[in-house]
Amino acid sequence: MKKYIVIFICFFSVTYAQHSYIKTDYKISKEENVFIDSLQYRAFLYFVNEINPANGLVKDRSNENSPASIAATGYALPVWAVGAEHKWISKDSALDLSINLLNFFLNSEQSLSPDATGYHGLYYHFLDMKEGKRHWKSELSTIDTGLLFAGIIFCKNYYNGNSAKEKKLRTLCHKIMERVNWNFMTMPDSGKYANTINLGWDPESGFTDVGWVGYNEALIMYVIASGTNFTGYKKAYDKWLSFYEWRKTYNNIEMLSFPPLFGHQYSHIYIDFRNIKDNYMKKKGIDYFENSRRATHVQRLYAISNPMQWVGYDSLTWGLSACDGPGEKFNYDNKKFDYYNARGVSGPDLIQNDDGTIAPTASVSSICFAPEIVIPSIYNMFKKYSAKGLWGKYGFVDAFNPTVNWYDKEYLGIDQAPIVLMIENFRTGFIWKQMMKDPIIKKGLKNLEFTKAQ
Repeated sequence: MKKYIVIFICFFSVTYAQHSYIKTDYKISKEENVFIDSLQYRAFLYFVNEINPANGLVKDRSNENSPASIAATGYALPVWAVGAEHKWISKDSALDLSINLLNFFLNSEQSLSPDATGYHGLYYHFLDMKEGKRHWKSELSTIDTGLLFAGIIFCKNYYNGNSAKEKKLRTLCHKIMERVNWNFMTMPDSGKYANTINLGWDPESGFTDVGWVGYNEALIMYVIASGTNFTGYKKAYDKWLSFYEWRKTYNNIEMLSFPPLFGHQYSHIYIDFRNIKDNYMKKKGIDYFENSRRATHVQRLYAISNPMQWVGYDSLTWGLSACDGPGEKFNYDNKKFDYYNARGVSGPDLIQNDDGTIAPTASVSSICFAPEIVIPSIYNMFKKYSAKGLWGKYGFVDAFNPTVNWYDKEYLGIDQAPIVLMIENFRTGFIWKQMMKDPIIKKGLKNLEFTKAQ
């Protein structure tokens, strides 16, 4: 894919964003602007370098033997468009990349075969980079398919011209979306997860025992399923809402709980939740955007309090989410360290897997919600830790742990993409503008009874 990167490897000319799409009183300095530009651009490079040009699939992570992740691959579609908007690649190149990828998904094998690409219009979580076949005996993943579909929905709105190529792209998008069978993944109508969308299925063992409930990253999936052919959306969403957990946290901040920050970000990459509420949020008097703002502040307050006394945690160094970790070979005060895990916090009495590992994507991808605390924090981490190993060819590495002086060597596609896309939403609202006009998104939000705030 290096043919798409022409002059930018040698130098990077930035244009300063003087105004943001998100209203904020925070005055961004020239130096911070340059840094944010560079961070967004470097994260973008992941999606032109870490792909298979033959089929468009994107690596799950940056190591040589990584398979593709369908979520990371779905994120590539709007990331390429952001690149076109910034002239990092031409719009025609972004269109060609997108058509190539969509052609692969439409024509890939959908069957009961254990090495197919998908089944019932859904796709396996991990795919072989070369052939696009199921990898690692992974599951037919509803959430990862949902994130792939979000990218596809974006595509059919962004490429809205009358050229033959753009018409072809929209046809591919419609065909892929029309064949999905969400009802196949519906849980039975009794039991703890009755009527919800199942987490996954595989040909060896069938369905999982768990359905998607409670506030987490799958909100975007329910919106898309409810806007397409999922007939049981009403019962499913009522059950989803019934698992919500409202908590009082630091400084009497009340919020809908989900400890890792990615759960407060993934759906917001695509849907502008400002001033729209479902029935649950109407009763609480806030929208999901405000809830993500509160979750962001809670993470910073947790780092300030630092109850586990990790090195480096402070008001300018924070951010817990799903990410890599140093692993058990490290030892500090007889404490254990995880590898990849979902780390997070929703207040002093709900701490999840905190082992001192910070994920830069956690704070960066909250830039829309709380720029006044995010921007100085990520710039501080850049200045303080870059020379030690935090910064590389794709910007921030996936994670670092100052307590044991560990810096990741890899980048993850699902963590790189939110950096690109949320910075863009912060500055221009670009992804939101394309998504919020889409009929599937409109229908899904209506079916789930979202209405404008009064």
